[in-house]
Amino acid sequence: MDWSHYRFRSLWALPAPPAVVYDALERVEDYPRWWPQVREVNRIDDVSGVIRVRSLLPYGMTFTARAVRRDPVAGVLEISLSGDMEGWARWTLTPDGTGCLARYDQVVDVRKPLLRMLAVPGRPVFRANHWLMMRAGRRGLAAQLEAV
Repeated sequence: MDWSHYRFRSLWALPAPPAVVYDALERVEDYPRWWPQVREVNRIDDVSGVIRVRSLLPYGMTFTARAVRRDPVAGVLEISLSGDMEGWARWTLTPDGTGCLARYDQVVDVRKPLLRMLAVPGRPVFRANHWLMMRAGRRGLAAQLEAV
């Protein structure tokens, strides 16, 4: 088993229809406004940018995200990731009553040397750190959507 390989899935029930949530998630440069752990987003071009994140633990991660799929009809946004982590992440949006269910899937290999060195003992803590980041993101986006 590669202890630096992670699969994550998060489900966010959100108070807006899929098209509205899609528009918010597509505007990655706005993430720092509603997602506290997304510290910085710098666009490179129309399909890629450099993102810096940091959750509860005292380390940040920087990676380049490149759009792989943008499909508003299907409600899918997918990116490839390279840098401190390599792999992919995907949002899939489906109607849920008057709102939306946003499913986030991520499969990555961590490349940051310190995190690779601490992969075995730190794995439960790293997973909890990711969970806390995702919880804050859900709360932030829900509040943003309700404010609009």
